[in-house]
Amino acid sequence: MSEFLLYYRRPDPTTWVYMSSFLTIGLFFVFRRFWSIRNLDILLLILLAPGLLMVNEGYRRQTRLDRELVQTLAQQRSAGGSQSIEDSTSSQEKTKPEASGSDQAAPVQTSVRDREPFPNEVSEPAGDAEPFRDAGFLGDADASNETDGQTLVSQTQNVTVTPDEGPAPDATLAPETIQPAEVADADPRTPEQIAAYDSATSMRRHGFIWLFVIEMGLMIRMLLDPLMVRRPLLDPNLTTGGLNFLGISLFIFMMANVVASTPEIQREQGPELGPGYALMNMLPTIPVRPISEVIGGAEPPTLDELSPAQQSRAAIAKIIAIISQSAILIGILLIGNRHFGNLRAGAGCATLYLLMPYTAQMTGRVDHVVPAALLLWAILLYRKPFFSGLFVGAAAGLVYYPFFLLPLWFSFYWQRGARRFAIGVLSMIGVLMALLVLDGTEPFFEHLRQMFGLFFPTQDPRGVWELGWNPVWRLPVIVAFVILSIFLAIWPAQKNLGILISCSAALMIAAQFWHGYGGGLYMGWFLPLLLLTIFRPNLQDRIALKVIDAAATSPPRAPAQMDAA
Repeated sequence: MSEFLLYYRRPDPTTWVYMSSFLTIGLFFVFRRFWSIRNLDILLLILLAPGLLMVNEGYRRQTRLDRELVQTLAQQRSAGGSQSIEDSTSSQEKTKPEASGSDQAAPVQTSVRDREPFPNEVSEPAGDAEPFRDAGFLGDADASNETDGQTLVSQTQNVTVTPDEGPAPDATLAPETIQPAEVADADPRTPEQIAAYDSATSMRRHGFIWLFVIEMGLMIRMLLDPLMVRRPLLDPNLTTGGLNFLGISLFIFMMANVVASTPEIQREQGPELGPGYALMNMLPTIPVRPISEVIGGAEPPTLDELSPAQQSRAAIAKIIAIISQSAILIGILLIGNRHFGNLRAGAGCATLYLLMPYTAQMTGRVDHVVPAALLLWAILLYRKPFFSGLFVGAAAGLVYYPFFLLPLWFSFYWQRGARRFAIGVLSMIGVLMALLVLDGTEPFFEHLRQMFGLFFPTQDPRGVWELGWNPVWRLPVIVAFVILSIFLAIWPAQKNLGILISCSAALMIAAQFWHGYGGGLYMGWFLPLLLLTIFRPNLQDRIALKVIDAAATSPPRAPAQMDAA
């Protein structure tokens, strides 16, 4: 962007939190009705940002400590190898017979650089750090990397020293007498590094707790929304033209950041990184936040450093991210205009989505924005059950967690459209399963197991569950989530469009509490639906029996029956 805007620099996430918070209050806060529910909603949305910043900051600090530890270990290995060579050279010089004449010339000084490296010796620190860069430890330390796995410092107990990395501590001991477990028990970190790492871990933990508390409040708000019958018209404090101008400007800047950003190649994502679609997990993360040298961010690899396959996947990820963000905004505007009958509310909802700090930081996360766009378009096309089933089935097949929306949606279409909705869901799931054959890296049934989440919930989770919480406690949370999913299919018995939107948002918020691979950070799955619930009017008349056309194969109902219904 600096090529087009003179001296332009991306704002730091903390700076953007303050700016967007003031803009949100100025545009959407109802000053004439201070104690309105709208103001409470705006406050809860703003309070999501501190937790996101704490998680992000803690992860960046841990990544800096990982990088320092890698460099320290590499230097120790290099120094140990050099010392071993010097000891070997000196011993050879002592045993060498003295020569006469020209043979008594000064010995040739052999440096480490002039010789060929040994097979098991690391001569450069960068060589030792390369595996960790491939594993994603030395990429951009963003909170969006929460699903990429544990940090390096948490794995230092597995570090072993082989006999080739340096001389034995005692010449009388054979190399095989050095037990790897004894070496692994030694923590290579200094007390200062241990304290800094514990501080970063505590910051991440407090950030997750903050997010869970605020998201719990939002979930309760969504569950109580069906009881709020009186919904006064509270338009934004700016005209529709002003909202459109602000939204278009924000969208252009965010998409330009996606295009100009360098992809951070993730490590190979297997089933241990959570359920989801295998082909989708191959796409890299596109970091759109600035790199902070003070915090310890690392420059992601440039395009020249990527292989052709990685460049292709990065280009595909950028295109999908831009299309998905565009689909979200277009869907919000169309829902506001067609279903709410208020284009100004739709424009305000879209502008508020762009102002959220989460949107600015996760713009390039394909696994965040694609399910959000699919669920939003399922709401937009709710009058066509088959197409809504296609979109819900696609979201469920890609990230697994929307599968628990199916009881709610079937309950909405139960009186009319349930069969067409089921056909749409099954058709999309079948297409996604067929496409898994294209990925030959793993067996087909292994892809299916990952797609449908068929593995134990406590299997090596990430996110907050790796910061001291026992993963076993996920089991009662999952049970409560399943009960909530079934309960919302039963209550309320008569569901309208407003209840469908709010209860879908509530279930996607509830999924964050047991999401074992970054739960709490996937706000895109519920944020557009939550914003629509905040801005929606009374939609009690939008029930499936009235707004959905009867199937062509079903016999027409008698007028008396229609009136009774």
